[in-house]
Amino acid sequence: MIIGLTGQIGAGKSAAARILEGFGALIVDADLIGRQVVEQSFALRKKLAHTFGKGVLDRRGSVRRRKLASRAFVDDSSRDKLNQIVHPFLLKELRRQVKSGTKTHDVVVIDAALLLFWEMDDEVDFVVVIHAGRELRLARMEQRGIARADAAAREKAQLPYSEFQKRANRLILNNGKMKDLERKLADFWQRSVVRGSRQCL
Repeated sequence: MIIGLTGQIGAGKSAAARILEGFGALIVDADLIGRQVVEQSFALRKKLAHTFGKGVLDRRGSVRRRKLASRAFVDDSSRDKLNQIVHPFLLKELRRQVKSGTKTHDVVVIDAALLLFWEMDDEVDFVVVIHAGRELRLARMEQRGIARADAAAREKAQLPYSEFQKRANRLILNNGKMKDLERKLADFWQRSVVRGSRQCL
């Protein structure tokens, strides 16, 4: 079984992924893959510097992620340029890891904020959307050291919540404590993974 795990920025998707990993799922982390493909390709980093300015790289040639984000998410045009550079490499590796993971694990979870943007809901058995109120999401991002303006810009770059809601097979609200999220995910795991039933909420 392949589960697509997604949600708006700050909703708690990564926390949900860790919980599902504890249940025995293999996590394929799109953000991690994105970092890896950039780190492994000098040509890709060079193209990012050419597009967004030399300041997005440090002295060793590594990407300064916050600096890149501050320039790449300022408007739709900049975001599209970033996507066009990175996403082909990222998606190729992501699909490779998913295919490999299905050979060793019964459940593979694709942890990807852009899962629906990539239209990968057609490639998974379940789409699980983690959601939280906007102010709570932005506050969580601030706690992670991301300025509210940057967090809001990244949020704007994502699909609207109505699209997440429409395409979810399971929608999980994460406005409470971690134990509440764990309980809801345990219920999903029991109903939809262990019993194998497909539930649309």
